[in-house]
Amino acid sequence: MPLQNNETLRMLLAQQHRIRLSDGVERGAFVFPLSGTAFMLIAPDEFPEKAQNKELFDRIERFVQIHRNCFLLLQSPVYGIREWEAVSAVHNRFFGSNLKVLPVHSTGDIVKAMLTIAKATSKPHIDSLWDRLSLARAHVIELSSVWELLHDMQLLSDQYFSVNINSIN
Repeated sequence: MPLQNNETLRMLLAQQHRIRLSDGVERGAFVFPLSGTAFMLIAPDEFPEKAQNKELFDRIERFVQIHRNCFLLLQSPVYGIREWEAVSAVHNRFFGSNLKVLPVHSTGDIVKAMLTIAKATSKPHIDSLWDRLSLARAHVIELSSVWELLHDMQLLSDQYFSVNINSIN
């Protein structure tokens, strides 16, 4: 499936997203350069009749070897037995690798998933997310009754030790 004629690509470019396509990228792959996230789209007509399709698995293997942060989007309007067998076969074959498999139904689902993941994995967004998580963590600790109890226990033990040290002198 040539990506230049792909509806997903047209939707992403219409929203002015930066996407890299090159001969070095596996057929059906989109790369978001700002986040370093790669997506490979497998259309319903590419689903193998048999769950063990060597050509498809070789393509996916090359994709996984090239990209550190990669997602496989298996598109089908309806997921029947054949589609779930394909998902299961891909999961089993690439278990333990850095490949994440997402079943998607429509072009809108594909674009939404890609943009959500690319945004969440981009450097500026990750830094902002870590800052917000740190603030939330500090806030939870500050308001925690367990933290107050531990703090009170520490104060009591400090007072106990200061009294005992003063009584020795």
